[in-house]
Amino acid sequence: MKKILVISTSLRSKSNSEALADEFMRGAAEAGHAVEKISLRGMQIGYCRGCLACQKRGSCVISDDMADLVRKMHDAQVIAFATPIYYYEISGQMKTLLDRANPLYGSDYCFRDIYLFTAAAENEPCVPERAIEGLGGWIACFPEAHLAGTVFAGGVTEMGDVAGHHALAEAYEMGKNM
Repeated sequence: MKKILVISTSLRSKSNSEALADEFMRGAAEAGHAVEKISLRGMQIGYCRGCLACQKRGSCVISDDMADLVRKMHDAQVIAFATPIYYYEISGQMKTLLDRANPLYGSDYCFRDIYLFTAAAENEPCVPERAIEGLGGWIACFPEAHLAGTVFAGGVTEMGDVAGHHALAEAYEMGKNM
């Protein structure tokens, strides 16, 4: 059994990217894994100041919702991120989250497998490439971790457009077969 943390970075309720994450979670839970989901919706997460105090202290100097999330990320064996793609990139709130996860750098983090679930209005196969590269830059800072899988749902704009999309089944199977 693996300890899985799913982080939904969409600020929209019932977002298409979160629906992908929910299917991944359903598959992982059915396979017997312990799964927790956190949504950034409603969380207070400030921008990284670049002071690097977290490298000395092991925690950020900013007092907001990120401290608890960093602890959960540290302890998870698997982290799955769900993000809408804006202008062919991860969402701004996901980038802020990754920047603020800097206290994990140099720690004895537990995560090894990283997953990415993305959704966008555009439907071309190249659409998620920059989002994957953006997350890849973060993963590269953690030598024990690797990108274990991605799922992209293209051609979805409005909330719920992902219903019936083949990417939902892909996300479910990915979670079930971890």
